[in-house]
Amino acid sequence: MKLFEPMKIGKMEVKNRIVMAPMGTQNDGDGGYSTRTARYFEERAKGGTGLIITGRNASTTIFEEYSTTLLDKAQHVPRLNLMIEKCHLYGAKVCVQIGPGLGRIQWTNPFDPPYSASPIPAFWFPDLTCRELTVDDIHTLTDKVGYSAQLAQKADADAVELHAYGSYLADQFLTPLWNKRTDEYGGSLENRTRFLIENIQAIKKYCGDDFPVIVKFTPVHCYEGGRELEEGVEIAKLLEKAGADALHVDTGCYEVWYRQIPTVYEKPGCQLFAAEAVKKAVGIPVIAQGKLNHPDLAEEVVRDNRADFIALGHQSLADPDWANKVMNGEREEIVPCIGCNNCLHMGHKSRYYTCSVNVHCHHEEDYPVTHDEQNRKVLVVGGGPGGMMAAMTAAKRGMDVELWEKSDRLGGLLLAAGAPDFKQDVMDYVNYASNQVRKLGVKVRLNCEAVPEDIIRGDYDMVVLACGAEPVIPPIPGADSHIVKNSTEVLCKERPTGNVVIIGGGLVGCETALHCEETAHSVTIIEMMDKILATVDDSANNLMSLRDAFAAGNINIHAGARVSKINGDSVEFIKDGKTQAVLADLVVIAAGYRSRNRLEQEIAGKVKAYKVIGDAGQPGKIINAVHEGFHAIRMM
Repeated sequence: MKLFEPMKIGKMEVKNRIVMAPMGTQNDGDGGYSTRTARYFEERAKGGTGLIITGRNASTTIFEEYSTTLLDKAQHVPRLNLMIEKCHLYGAKVCVQIGPGLGRIQWTNPFDPPYSASPIPAFWFPDLTCRELTVDDIHTLTDKVGYSAQLAQKADADAVELHAYGSYLADQFLTPLWNKRTDEYGGSLENRTRFLIENIQAIKKYCGDDFPVIVKFTPVHCYEGGRELEEGVEIAKLLEKAGADALHVDTGCYEVWYRQIPTVYEKPGCQLFAAEAVKKAVGIPVIAQGKLNHPDLAEEVVRDNRADFIALGHQSLADPDWANKVMNGEREEIVPCIGCNNCLHMGHKSRYYTCSVNVHCHHEEDYPVTHDEQNRKVLVVGGGPGGMMAAMTAAKRGMDVELWEKSDRLGGLLLAAGAPDFKQDVMDYVNYASNQVRKLGVKVRLNCEAVPEDIIRGDYDMVVLACGAEPVIPPIPGADSHIVKNSTEVLCKERPTGNVVIIGGGLVGCETALHCEETAHSVTIIEMMDKILATVDDSANNLMSLRDAFAAGNINIHAGARVSKINGDSVEFIKDGKTQAVLADLVVIAAGYRSRNRLEQEIAGKVKAYKVIGDAGQPGKIINAVHEGFHAIRMM
């Protein structure tokens, strides 16, 4: 495969075409690299990745606090060097990403206005007007970037990447939407590019011409008023002329964050068009990104010269061994990223970044899985994500494990969650997990309704109750009508063609609406809250993607409305004190879920030990079910 052919960036030779994309990490108290973070990167190097690009290192704290890691003084070098050395032991090259700042995107607090190219509104706190950087400030920042690169070089980094994308500070200078300056750093394209080019020159000054400099930039924002691709290609040419050794191509900005950090709703290769355009315009290597985690697509990209390297972001969190598994023909062993963005969501909650489907992400040393010397017996009731993870973990520990599933297929509510065409990422995980359950030798009994007597008779050392949840059916007159179904039934089995009315505008209701819109004559959501998705705790880019899909579609929304009656051909609801009606051939109840856990009280005190996990305890996210399933067995 061409994916595994070496290639040079400047004078740095990378052993393959697989790059770990930059993502934020936690740090020690002084901003330096922590032992935990070093271990996290080491695992990706061990997994076969050719080039690891760190998350952004702040070059200075003069103008803003650091958000992830800081590289502005010599005391940061030893720990960075240790991380790099660990990665080098596995043949990976390490590129340290550095940058002048976040600018208007800074989200530290709502009190201190960020610095930016111009006095524009801050993104997270629009009531704050950014402070404009003076020319002297700009020169200070540029010099700090050069020195930060030198510190990375002293730490034995193989290259640095300039952080200049996605509406962060350097990109704010590049873009008239945010750059209103009238001096030498504003106006013409040449002037707007000056700040970034001076950053490249500063790195060359501090590190020499032979030290590779990659620039990650955004040739197209996919947002009205932002950069169009034609100008982005011209910027690429200017960056090559300025001495960039490679270009890492991004798309989007925070206004359309899902175009920058894709979600489950985006298609594979969603950013590839931008990399292809840049590749045609420059002679230096181009790194592409954006849901390129399917091995055939990744190979096709480099084989057809659409880009020279493929960068994997969240996929490298889900499975650090992606490269080795592809190289060894073990594709069924790859843990697929499900596009949930809980990794990002956790970071924005100031927690450790982690992964829904990889418990060990950023916890590489925290949760060891030991062999069970006692050959204990485990029963898992329920084959959803939590149940499958519990069964897999028990099998890996060498336990005698059975999994009982009342339906004819493993997956639980993920079968509904992954049923829409735009949720293939979730279905990929269902297929992976169900295959692993069988490959690991778990005794699976499908169409098996668990009853207390059988569980007690089995004399199991641990019973894991992963029975899932069931749809809530509100006490609406007519809810038992023949035209009424719950969202799970519709997602798994229906392709409605008539008029569809969905009761509930939460995450499930909205995804059901988009699913139905593909074939239905009309789709209407009736939601009691003042707006759809009002109480959904999800990553901001996921919600942006959903809302923009609604804006581009033709789904009718009645928010602040209460359904009063379901008739044989319509739904009545009250809004603003007035009763209205909408025609309906199909009514879908998407009013949430409640735990299905009747077994607990019947086996409590009658089995050696039991654990309730996932939706059986409290309906929640995939991350809750998977992690609880893992820990239920790990802690035995």
